[in-house]
Amino acid sequence: MDIETRLELIKRPPTEEIITEGDLRYLLETKQKPTAYDGFEPSGLLHLGSGVVRAIKINDLIEAKIDFIFWIADWFAYINNKMGGNLELIKKVGEYFLEGWKACGVDIKKTRVLWTSDAAKDDRYWKGVLDIAKLTTVQRTLRASPIMGRTVADIKYTAQLIYPMMQTWDPFYFGADILQLGMDQKHATILSRELATKLGQSPRVCVHHHLLVGLQGKGGRMGQENATLQIDMKMSKSKPTTAILIHDTRPEIEEKIKNAYCPEKIVEGNPILGIWKYIILRKFDSRTIERPVKFGGNVDIHDYSELEEMF
Repeated sequence: MDIETRLELIKRPPTEEIITEGDLRYLLETKQKPTAYDGFEPSGLLHLGSGVVRAIKINDLIEAKIDFIFWIADWFAYINNKMGGNLELIKKVGEYFLEGWKACGVDIKKTRVLWTSDAAKDDRYWKGVLDIAKLTTVQRTLRASPIMGRTVADIKYTAQLIYPMMQTWDPFYFGADILQLGMDQKHATILSRELATKLGQSPRVCVHHHLLVGLQGKGGRMGQENATLQIDMKMSKSKPTTAILIHDTRPEIEEKIKNAYCPEKIVEGNPILGIWKYIILRKFDSRTIERPVKFGGNVDIHDYSELEEMF
């Protein structure tokens, strides 16, 4: 497969930005099979964003001949007090995540699965975490706190400061060339990139993917820090009425769609258009919207720009 084709696969939606595309091109030119990773905190039920959209992007990377690592961040969930801080239960949720991604279309056999709890037994892991901490100010660490799904004001315990240091070290520990995480994880991915040369490592490529907006729409208040807005707006299992879970029944999905934020002519922050762009028109070449004749009859949608213009 030629480099241009591989680049286009990596750049396909839901990819939102690449830092930098030049570095990614150079990586593909100089390394036959680079490694990418995404980290997942086992903390509840999968939804369209964490399940289906992630499966779509992972399959793009696999097709582009990228070695993909599932980093099951069970110790991160423990720090974040998910599942009541019960580490055994957190591990069960991690196993459930893997089964969920299989159901969403990922061939797990074509990936590598690594667990933070295994890395935690390795002295090299903790030395690396400390090396990151020695190079990072407390203020910079606090600015990275939104990666935990929390604001700076939420940080009350010392363990919460360790979390960003662990995440910043992770790609160096298992040798990931591409950090393929959500837009809400930029504070950590950029820190990894910035510290690479100080650690004697090559700069990592950041490939950030779009976060599906929750069915509540914009939600966040204007004037907030961008990372905080992302926390407020993104689809989350902690807000089950605004997330379509992979376990929802057809009637439940229909009810959630009917109540979703979708005002006429408003594109920005519209969760229904987001589902069309990042899921429906990625899974199907075209779809038919059924309408009564008095409203113009059925219409075939072939690409997102066409749908957005019509809307």
